[in-house]
Amino acid sequence: MRRIRHSNYVLMGLLAFASVAPAAAAATGTAGELAPVYQFVEGVNHDDAAAEAAACAAPVVVVDDFAPHLWQGATACADWAGAFSVFARQSKITDNHITLGAPLHDDVTGDRAYAVFPATYTYKLGGKPTTENGAVWTLVLKKTAAGWRIAAWTWAEGH
Repeated sequence: MRRIRHSNYVLMGLLAFASVAPAAAAATGTAGELAPVYQFVEGVNHDDAAAEAAACAAPVVVVDDFAPHLWQGATACADWAGAFSVFARQSKITDNHITLGAPLHDDVTGDRAYAVFPATYTYKLGGKPTTENGAVWTLVLKKTAAGWRIAAWTWAEGH
């Protein structure tokens, strides 16, 4: 299980259209495609924005339900992290942790991968412990010259 900080409010619908190599068949992931997911998680766990950003492709797309809702471009992961810090401070959200389960999907097709993780989100809202069960974190990953990177991600709130 992995833990990451994240918003009380949910990442909502993300449409990530990624081209794939047409001749390649989809396969269960074994190519190290999840490494940037765990790198991002560890970066968040250790308040290391540079590690988070390094896990992301350029460009990347992030959708969340706190303003401005959409981050895209070369610095989208870092921009989202900065916006979330402000949002959390204003909303009195602290001690954010997401526990990731084993991937529900880990599919690789050529230089693209699709991964879906179940998650439990815990945090304090105004000092009161809160838990959201059944969340889902969905990612599109892209293999680059530097290795696998997160190309897009979205979060769906559990209850």
